[in-house]
Amino acid sequence: MLRALLLFLALVTGASGASAQLLQNQAASAPPQATSTIEAKPAGQQDAAIAERIRGIFSQIDALTGVTVQASQGVVTLSGTVPTAADVQKAEAIAGRVSGVVTVQNQLSRNLAVNQNISPVLGQLRDDLRGLVRALPLIGVALAIAVLIALLGYLIAARERFWRWVTPNSFLAELVQTSIRFVFVILGLVAALELLGATALLGAVLGGAGVIGIALGFAVRDTVDNYVSSLMLSLRQPFRANDHVVIEGSEGRVVRLTSRATVLMTLDGNHLRIPNSVVFKAVILNYTRNPERRFQFDLGVDADDNPVDGMAVGLKALRDIDFVLDEPKASAIIQDVGDSNIVLRFYGWVDQTRTDFFKGRSVAIQTVKSALEDAGFALPEPIYRLRFDEGAPLPLKGVEGAGGTKPAPVKAETGAEAQDTAPEAHIEKLVAEERAEGPEDDLLDNKRPIE
Repeated sequence: MLRALLLFLALVTGASGASAQLLQNQAASAPPQATSTIEAKPAGQQDAAIAERIRGIFSQIDALTGVTVQASQGVVTLSGTVPTAADVQKAEAIAGRVSGVVTVQNQLSRNLAVNQNISPVLGQLRDDLRGLVRALPLIGVALAIAVLIALLGYLIAARERFWRWVTPNSFLAELVQTSIRFVFVILGLVAALELLGATALLGAVLGGAGVIGIALGFAVRDTVDNYVSSLMLSLRQPFRANDHVVIEGSEGRVVRLTSRATVLMTLDGNHLRIPNSVVFKAVILNYTRNPERRFQFDLGVDADDNPVDGMAVGLKALRDIDFVLDEPKASAIIQDVGDSNIVLRFYGWVDQTRTDFFKGRSVAIQTVKSALEDAGFALPEPIYRLRFDEGAPLPLKGVEGAGGTKPAPVKAETGAEAQDTAPEAHIEKLVAEERAEGPEDDLLDNKRPIE
């Protein structure tokens, strides 16, 4: 029984394998199916109909009227000349789409005759001019709409008082007005092109303008930087008019802040223009914001003298000066110990609105020096040791102790003018006159916050 079952399974498996192998052999030997078929016996009337149909189509196309068409056994032969290379491909494509055509033999060539090539161009130009003439009314309407929209923008932007009231300063108001004009001009252009059905042209123009804008941005980045700096300075102003400032080593009083540069009047009375991009990034020292300013100077006393007593004498003389402020108090330190003297440094404060800084410092030096000398402190000079080789004696003339006399020192005249420490007001006066007569594009505004 077991043997019979095994024999049955072997027969079934062998039969299945044989059937599968037979199916594979039949599939391999079967001819491939063609995607398209060609009729075995084309009728002669069909060739004539094909040729006639193609000639009829070509007769309606100016560039293909001279093409010769022949059809045989479904094969179409095109011969002759056409104006352009594109017409060669066009004729072949049209002929291949006619029903019954098996293939196309394209024997066309381009006609290189001058008159044959110029005539189509002239004809196309003539047709374009006629189309332009017919479209003139529509173009006029489109231009009128564009102009009206642009004029509306200019009218809105022309309300200077309104925009100066809305915006913080004149510079920002001018920027808003320019932006409004630009936006309305673009809107007018879009409306005109939409009416003419040429919005694709607008896209191409804007795309090209974007590329050109990127290139120009790199070319004028310094100008753009200066423009943005001007905007930021107008919003957050680092100084006021007539402030005494130092910008990047340039010292003077502020005349005005324009949309391009900051104008200073130097202490020599000269105009100095600094680009706003430099001012915006610079370290600015403003002497006017805090009228109290400290001065300092050094005086040396003899090494044998007591420096603490010298400081006390000097400080008393310094604090007794009228223009030296009581608060903050004047002070002194031992700055250095030299070979032949001890250097004392004195500090004092003045109010720049009442006292000129340099004049006050000069008077303070003279006062402290005189006080030290009156108190018996020596202000030694550097000591040099000289060696003379043997030789002829040196002639000594006018030297004390050598048969000569010591010249008497020349004393400067003292008076009210020598002690005048009032601030110099001439530069401030020049700045005020300059601002009164200057243009109206000054961006400095006392109402704006100051940093």
